[in-house]
Amino acid sequence: MHCLAVPNVRGRNSAEKEDAISHELGSAAVKLHAIHVSHSFGARPVLDDVSLSVEPGQCVALVGESGAGKTTLLRCFNRMVVPSAGAVQVRGTDISQQPVSELRRGIGYVPQHGGLLPHWTVLRNVALVPDLLQQPDAAGAATRALQQVGLPADPFGSRFPNELSGGQRQRVALARAIAARQDVLLMDEPFGALDAISRAEVQALCADLRRELTITTLLVTHDLLEADFLADEIVVMRGGHIEQRGSLDALIAEPATPYVASLLDRALAGGRRRTRR
Repeated sequence: MHCLAVPNVRGRNSAEKEDAISHELGSAAVKLHAIHVSHSFGARPVLDDVSLSVEPGQCVALVGESGAGKTTLLRCFNRMVVPSAGAVQVRGTDISQQPVSELRRGIGYVPQHGGLLPHWTVLRNVALVPDLLQQPDAAGAATRALQQVGLPADPFGSRFPNELSGGQRQRVALARAIAARQDVLLMDEPFGALDAISRAEVQALCADLRRELTITTLLVTHDLLEADFLADEIVVMRGGHIEQRGSLDALIAEPATPYVASLLDRALAGGRRRTRR
């Protein structure tokens, strides 16, 4: 297991918590690092003293029911959510000290419905980040990324998103996320809206690309079997806390809480594990 050991700061006063956070900053060579993060929406707490690390090239999946805090935690890494307490690092840098535009352009992001600009062609959508970064051949980068996801620029580059199937749109979204050769990828329920056949195809493509490009990935999903297929480790969340972290085999062998055991029972009763290629 690659879980970073972080001291528990619950119950400590503010000064002691700040000392603990300062101690952890930069203390491990990790790509993504949330350190004692808490956040609330109004009076409703959604994250409570959560710490998470993702090592270079690793894929970690956040799994749990709606309201567990999965998407909120993921969005802390690109500052779509600014936590009310704790610290967040990407590539060892405290992201609160980094311009938001610079941070987001350096991270691939695939939301559930792709987030493609409907009035732009496929090629222009994929070239967005290389163009913003003023890379010398943004169109060439987009063309290569489209080829990698199985949608050659000829004929797909000149099409618009509404001319594509759901699976093709998610492939375009994935191409956009890797076009600038980002080494960090955030994926928020990227396959949830797809039919079963398209979902399996795009999942397999994503797994192959992640291994080929050695992309550090944080994935949010409700599907424990999807997490098992794509991720190196699974993080089970509930009520803004992390219940357990490990491989699916480790979770099955020794569930840490009754909730984890119940989640496993429901997931394994309704589906079959897929073999990684």
